[in-house]
Amino acid sequence: MTEEEILRRRMHGLYLSRPCDGLSALAHALLGMHCWFHRNVVFSALIRGAELSGWKAELTKTWLYRGTLHGVSDPDLPDLLALHPLEEPLSEFEREVLRYMEDGVFSRREFRQLFADRFDESFLARAFSPWGGVFVGLARRGLVAFRDMTSRDFDLISAEPTQTRDAVLPGLLRRYFSSYGPATLADAAWFFGLANDAAQKLHEIVSEDDFLRFQHGKCTYYLCGDNRAMADIPEITLLSGFDPLIVSYIDRSAVLPAEYKHNVILKSGICLPTIAIHGRIAGVWNIKQDRPMVEFFVKQPKRLENAAYDLVESMCWQTRRCLASSCQMGNAPKGFF
Repeated sequence: MTEEEILRRRMHGLYLSRPCDGLSALAHALLGMHCWFHRNVVFSALIRGAELSGWKAELTKTWLYRGTLHGVSDPDLPDLLALHPLEEPLSEFEREVLRYMEDGVFSRREFRQLFADRFDESFLARAFSPWGGVFVGLARRGLVAFRDMTSRDFDLISAEPTQTRDAVLPGLLRRYFSSYGPATLADAAWFFGLANDAAQKLHEIVSEDDFLRFQHGKCTYYLCGDNRAMADIPEITLLSGFDPLIVSYIDRSAVLPAEYKHNVILKSGICLPTIAIHGRIAGVWNIKQDRPMVEFFVKQPKRLENAAYDLVESMCWQTRRCLASSCQMGNAPKGFF
C-alpha cells in the first residue's frame, strides 16, 4: 500500500469516511473511547454519525491501558481490564471503601469526611485525589467505575476479568488491526500499553494466517478484515480531541506534520480537536463559550475555511442539544464546552 492507501484504510476502519451504527458499537470497534474530557466522546461520536440519546450512561467510564480514562461498552470491559491485571490482594483500606460504597457512599468528599479522624490530610489527598487515588486500583479490578460519563462519583460494578491476558490478547489484537489497521506491532503494543514479554506475544499471534501483512518503508504493517469498498479520504474532516486517528499510532507523521505537532499536542499531554484537509492535520477547532472556533495553521482557500466553520457550527448546535438533553436527565455537566 501507499501512504495514502494506508490512511484511507485507517479512516474507513475508524469510521471517519462512513457512519457508525451507534455509540456502543463505536466504542466496541474503537476498543474504548478516550475521555480525559468527556466532551471528546460526544465530539467523536457526532463526527462519526452515532446517535447520542442517553449517551451519559450508555458507556462505562473507567481507567484502561496507559492509565487513561475511556468510555467502554459494558460487555468489553472484563477483557480490556484483563490486559493489565492487578494480582496483589485488596488492602484492608480498599475493602473498607467498598463496604462504605455498599452502604451508599459514592463521592470523594463523603469519603474524606468519613476517614478524616483516622488519617492525616496528606494521606486523604492521595487516597481520594481528583485524579483517581484509591479508585484507580478498584476500577482496574472491575469493582468500581464512574457513575456516568459526566459524574465525578463512583458506583460499584461487577466487571472482574474472568480470563488471563494471554487468553484475551489474540481476540483484542484482531479487533485492533480490524479497526486501526494497517498498523505495526509497535503501534499495537503502544495502544494496549504492553511492554517487554507481553509485547513479544504479539509476534506469536500475528504468525497465524488470518493476519494480512505488507511492507511499507522499513516497517511491516498488519490488518484484518475486508479491505474493499472503502470510501475516499474526505476533503475535510473534523477530529475530536485525543482522536484515535492521531493518538493510536507511534508514527503520526502521515496525519500530523511535525511542524504542527506542538499546535495539536500540548506539553501537558492534551491533544486538541483538529481539522484535517485530505487526511492531514491543517488546523484546530473547538467550542468556547458556546461559540465555534476555527484556526488553520496556514491560509486555506475561502471555500475550505467556510466549510470548516460550517462543520464546527453544526457541532456546536448538536452538542448544545446534547447538553440540553443531559439537563433534562439530571445534573448538567459542568465545563462541557
